[in-house]
Order: sequence, then structure tokens, then C-alpha cells
Amino acid sequence: MKDFKKYYSIPAVPEDVYHALTNSSTIRLWTGEPAEMTTVPGSEFSLWDGSISGQNISFEEGKKIVQEWYFGDQQEKSIVTITLHPQKQGTSVELIHTNIPDEDFTEIIRGWNKSYFGSLADFYRE
Repeated sequence: MKDFKKYYSIPAVPEDVYHALTNSSTIRLWTGEPAEMTTVPGSEFSLWDGSISGQNISFEEGKKIVQEWYFGDQQEKSIVTITLHPQKQGTSVELIHTNIPDEDFTEIIRGWNKSYFGSLADFYRE
């Protein structure tokens, strides 16, 4: 199991970034894929037409999202914590993803960098 931590810069205010990460309709706009998401703790979510799924743990509106991501029959929980920090040019996103299976690590990191936060940054630049 591996952990990953990285900061991303998104050219939008934290409230807009939070909304883009927690609203199914907005997620579909920047991903181009179906998404199921609510801000109800304990609810299930699905992104990229089911490629990513898990359970929402907690939310702090405009500031923080904590989720469990599912990886098959994995015993240890894989936890994603996204914390939004305001900065002059928009938002600094702090990502911490724990307990990523070794065999999925490279693909998950590529996904975070390109498909997830790369796509979200491009969405706000357009």
C-alpha cells in the first residue's frame, strides 16, 4: 500500500471548486462522464461512469471533502482527503490519498494529475 500527497492550483475560488467536486451535474460538465455524488455523509458516490466509486465520509462546505475509495476486496480503507485553501489566483487543493494498492498506484496518480485535477483546472481556464 502506498500514500500520495500533492498540491494542485485551480483558477477558481474555493467555493466554486468545492461545488465542482460535489455536484453531479457540475462534475459531468468538467469530466464529460456520468457521475453520482451528494454531500450526505455515508452516501455512495460514482465517478467516470463507475470507474471510481466509494463512500462519502464527511464534508466541510467550501473547505474539505473526505471519502473512502473502493478497490475490490481491499481490507484497509483507502481514504481521500481534499482540502481547499484560498490563494491569490484561486485555490490551492491539498490532496492526500492513503492506502492505494501497489498495483493501482501509477494509474491512480496519473488519474489525479490528468483526468481529475488536470481536467478541473482546464475547465476553469476555458
